[in-house]
Amino acid sequence: MSPSDLIDRTVNHVRTVLSGDGTGHDWWHVYRVWRTAQRIGQAEKADLLIVELAALLHDIADWKLHDGDSTVGPQMAKQWLNSLDAHISEHVCQIIAGISFKGANVEQPILSLEGKVVQDADRLDAMGAIGIARAFAYGGAKGQAIYDPAAKPSEHRTPEAYLKGGTTINHFYEKLLLLKDRMNTATGRAIAEARHQFMEDFLRRFFEEWEGG
Repeated sequence: MSPSDLIDRTVNHVRTVLSGDGTGHDWWHVYRVWRTAQRIGQAEKADLLIVELAALLHDIADWKLHDGDSTVGPQMAKQWLNSLDAHISEHVCQIIAGISFKGANVEQPILSLEGKVVQDADRLDAMGAIGIARAFAYGGAKGQAIYDPAAKPSEHRTPEAYLKGGTTINHFYEKLLLLKDRMNTATGRAIAEARHQFMEDFLRRFFEEWEGG
């Protein structure tokens, strides 16, 4: 099977599996990560076939939506790739297993260049205007409060603690505002600057309006 056929079939597969998601982990999230990963991968001279497949399959079964089970996504990706006789299945699945943010103080696995590219693309989709929209979509889907002044942000030390969640505004301090300084690539860091600033501006306005401003 040619690389283009492999990508096309994977696009159709992922679009079908993720249709109807309302948590911000839908097909269009994957689409944006895929496109951003292509951009970063080209700039960083990564293996684009690995990058594209990992980006397309990275949220086929997001661990947060499967009771914290981080093995489901890589297993589903492996089954799909093996059904296509894809020889790069192992590398792609290693990336999928290792890129998720699971808490500010949770150790991050060492990633290949392709893994770093996909992780940056995924994290960039959690920043800026899109990141803000996705944060509130996820919080609403999970029944989380928008903000509670009495609830303080936490630097989670385990995936289990991170999974419990809190308010959506706290999520900015627990993850989204941390991402700029955790980019792996020069290209990712450059893109992250403006998106980070947009979130800072949003939070300033949010707290002004919270107090009646």
